[in-house]
Amino acid sequence: MTDAPRRAPAARPGATPAGRRRLRRALASAAVDLFAANGYEATTVDEIAAAAGVGRRTFFRYFETKDDVLFANHDEIVAEMEAVFATADPERDPVEVACAAVGLVLDSYAADLDVSLKRFALTRAVPSLRDKEVATVDRYQRVLARYLQARFEERGEEPAGLRAAVVAAAIAAANNHVLRRWLRSGGEDDITASAARAFALVTAAFRPRGDVSTVVAVMTTATPLPQVVAEIDAALRGADRT
Repeated sequence: MTDAPRRAPAARPGATPAGRRRLRRALASAAVDLFAANGYEATTVDEIAAAAGVGRRTFFRYFETKDDVLFANHDEIVAEMEAVFATADPERDPVEVACAAVGLVLDSYAADLDVSLKRFALTRAVPSLRDKEVATVDRYQRVLARYLQARFEERGEEPAGLRAAVVAAAIAAANNHVLRRWLRSGGEDDITASAARAFALVTAAFRPRGDVSTVVAVMTTATPLPQVVAEIDAALRGADRT
């Protein structure tokens, strides 16, 4: 009689980078469900950990406080944005690159509508969570500003620091407008189309002065704003190629 082959021990949750991402998201999902069902103040860290199938110590390996758990993928998004910057075509308009990078935030929210809607409701109702959200947006904006300043300095666009701060603020404002509109619609709004319109306005507004062209567009006063923006942007791109 031979012994049955031994199975390899199952990997611990969080033992690999992918496992850590899954565990962070499981904790975030458990937390948002408990906050929505029982209230933020009434929910404990122990309850969140138990709902995710881990212990209290595991929770604190990932998050310092229960405020942090709602923004579990924040660091991942920042890392993805920085990867976009590192691999971007140096000839591409840096404002366009920055808009594409911050679009990762919208993608993250759109990927999990249920959690996004519950988190939105919680941040409107709990001051500490609203403050945490503001701090999160501020970090995205600072990441954008660092990239833009470096690119503006390379291109000799002065004052690089001020220009970068203003453009980063405009991109963050456009992103926030699109995101909140989408959340208020319950996820019904077309977030991709809204983002394209908003970021087209930003890139057109901050087009380098040397690239300014004269465009004559003939449209009726009844033409919808998105169509106006799209046609002017297309005309400007055409002028850039001539």
